[in-house]
Amino acid sequence: MASVDGATRRGGGDGSSRRRRVLVFPLPFQGHINPMLQLAGALHGRRGGGSGGELSVTVLHTRFNAIDPSRYPELAFAEVPDGIPPDVAANGNIVDIIVALNVAMDGGESSPSFRDVLASVVAADDEGRKPRASCLIIDGNLMAVQKAAAELGLPTLVLRTGSAACLGCYLAYPALLQKGYLPPKESQLYEPVEELPLLRVRDLYYTSNANQELVRKVLGWIAETARNSNGVVINTFDELEPAELERIRRELDGDGVAIVLAAGPLHKLSPMNAGGSLHLRPDRSCIEWLDTQATGSVLYVSFGSLASLDSNEFLEVAWGLESSGQPFLWVVRPDLVKGLDKPSLPDGFERAVEGRGKVIKWAPQQEVLAHHAVGGFWTHNGWNSTLESVSEGVPMICKPQFADQMLNTRYIEAVWAVGFELVGKLERGEIKKAIKRLMVEKEGAEIRERAKELKKKMDQCLESGGSSQIAINRSLVGPMRDIHVMWPVAELESFHA
Repeated sequence: MASVDGATRRGGGDGSSRRRRVLVFPLPFQGHINPMLQLAGALHGRRGGGSGGELSVTVLHTRFNAIDPSRYPELAFAEVPDGIPPDVAANGNIVDIIVALNVAMDGGESSPSFRDVLASVVAADDEGRKPRASCLIIDGNLMAVQKAAAELGLPTLVLRTGSAACLGCYLAYPALLQKGYLPPKESQLYEPVEELPLLRVRDLYYTSNANQELVRKVLGWIAETARNSNGVVINTFDELEPAELERIRRELDGDGVAIVLAAGPLHKLSPMNAGGSLHLRPDRSCIEWLDTQATGSVLYVSFGSLASLDSNEFLEVAWGLESSGQPFLWVVRPDLVKGLDKPSLPDGFERAVEGRGKVIKWAPQQEVLAHHAVGGFWTHNGWNSTLESVSEGVPMICKPQFADQMLNTRYIEAVWAVGFELVGKLERGEIKKAIKRLMVEKEGAEIRERAKELKKKMDQCLESGGSSQIAINRSLVGPMRDIHVMWPVAELESFHA
């Protein structure tokens, strides 16, 4: 187990009595680790007004998909036993891993060891260098960790790494099942969902090839963890999902949850670079290549860290990009194509796109989307990618596959109108049309203008005194017992105004 040093970046004055320490525990998948580390970066070193000391952050992490602490020297790290059986870890099924992780930490074989480690991380040290942890911020999937924290008298906040609309869908899941929306029927896919305005049946969270009993169990845990928390932090911003946030606040307020905070986009609030891959290093040569391209001319294509294509789809994407005539930057992970370790580009493709197309294994995505040459993003619409694109005013071509990606796509197309879905089977001719529609035609220009306007709203939330900055500060106020020490009364009142 890694050693734990809670005294990261000491504050001034009288030492540990003025420092505060927060623990964070992400779910061990890239799409969950990155926003949690971004939240840790946003919190680390903050001061609670004139009488408060600097805040330090300790990151709990599992052996499965372990985080490399050397990449984040500002933070302290503690490894905890996860109890995930080797065969479950090797299979890589997300739902199975979430279930195994919670079972092991809530009465499984690793439970005593996990709870002992948690207790030692929470406690102050005898030398007074490390204060007792004030609260624990957990991923919304870690119900067992919340239970263990409660036994130690430690308040918990829940970080939801998806959208507010997604959390609303999870909270409504039992009703959606009871009323027959799920499992979805082919004849009802385009029918509206009365309980979730703006959504159709096809937009709901549903994965047909998953164990539905386990999915229901995990979604039930997510709802229970939110309801049992001292507060919920959502990686979104007020201007993006006002109605959805209000609906969640009303529902969770009835369950006694003190605060629901829209504290995103977290990658814009954190000074740390916490947006990379666990296993792949970003190819920074793409930035030099983008420097040679005209403003707004490049289509960036990436399907995230988990979405995949079959061999025929891969070929259709390649030749669709080629036939479009548009400059493009395409991320082709080694595991992008099902059943292949390293997919090979089709014969003649590289020669055909030489000079206007670049293919890499992984990109520094936030930097790519912020580059002046990028004029569009073809994405799988995981929430991190969606939010990063919105944050830079980049319009999207959407091709969702699973989980919350269909719901995110619905909002992009029908609510914010900053992109559109590429519907149906991937076929090179349709891909070419979609690229032209976004990058060349008048409709694409109109979509791009709406994306820029949405970015302006995000920028306002990030300003000093903006809603996201206030939410980050309130995430510290809500669960902590020593708030009278950390913040003057006037500041507390301003946080709750």
